[in-house]
Amino acid sequence: MKKLTTSSNNPTLDDVARHADVSPATVSRFLNNPSVVSERSKKKIEEAIKILNYVPHAAARTLASNRSRMIGVIVPSLDDTLFGRFLEYFQHRISNEGYTTVVASSNYSTEKERLQINQMVSHGVDAILLVGLSRDESVYTLLNSKKIPYIITWVTDGLGEHPCVGFDNHAAAARITDYLVGVGHRKFAMISGILQGNDRAYNRLQGVRAALARHNLSLPDELVIERPFGVEHGQEAFRILMSGSSRPTAIVCGSDPLAYGAVFESKILGVDVPGEVSITGFDDTWLAPHLTPPLTTLRTPQQQISLLSAEYLISRLKGEDVGFPPTLDVELVVRKSCSSPP
Repeated sequence: MKKLTTSSNNPTLDDVARHADVSPATVSRFLNNPSVVSERSKKKIEEAIKILNYVPHAAARTLASNRSRMIGVIVPSLDDTLFGRFLEYFQHRISNEGYTTVVASSNYSTEKERLQINQMVSHGVDAILLVGLSRDESVYTLLNSKKIPYIITWVTDGLGEHPCVGFDNHAAAARITDYLVGVGHRKFAMISGILQGNDRAYNRLQGVRAALARHNLSLPDELVIERPFGVEHGQEAFRILMSGSSRPTAIVCGSDPLAYGAVFESKILGVDVPGEVSITGFDDTWLAPHLTPPLTTLRTPQQQISLLSAEYLISRLKGEDVGFPPTLDVELVVRKSCSSPP
């Protein structure tokens, strides 16, 4: 590597090229698409950038390549290990292609999400990742008119109108309900996420009801408690259900945090789980197997969703004609929070 002495506080791409003993074109390729540069050149360039404290001028790069090298990601919440891990996988994959993640949280508000999408488009993101299908069609019209690739995650699109990477929430919830009926439960309740603007929560509730209907059972409206996803909300909902005159023997929770709250509150109230009531979760997040008792839940393909989403957007940004990703499987994980009813 050539030694370079420069008095400039703003080293240029040419400075990096001279220091790394490569051509400016190679440095440019590295900045725009690291995967096309050899490992030997990549290491030399990375070392030169570090020594020189070189920072590419984002606006100049955007003008030169017509790309910002930024991918927008809008998730419902950042106060959740589920989306945190999901973002980690996604960011790692796209960074290998020279992209940066720009993240926003909509707090389950479709209006807030719409404004965030508009802001990301105005700042020139190259692609966008969204969660769920509950939004106005005008959003897709905007993205298509600007030729911005997008991917919808955590759901499937039965109409095949939008590219999705996810699983069938209705079928997954029905599956765990069938399991509970199979071990003898007949009195059900559900702690659901807020249904307004959340197609995942809505489809999970409908999946539970459809499964019960197949067994000539029902889920009364008064035994469906809607709450924001969160442990404290699961605790509150469990107190309400246990204070009724007719206690359920099985509670299906629309997320693991809601189930965690229900289990924690059962200990405060002296309700035996699973002796008096069985509790199930959704997603199999990190605490589920370590709970007391360990939580029966549905293991969703979080890493697959993340990586397939990244691969889809990268392929689209390369101009490749790529088909929609396949529907992914969800695994029922049976643990000790469930048993036959008393």
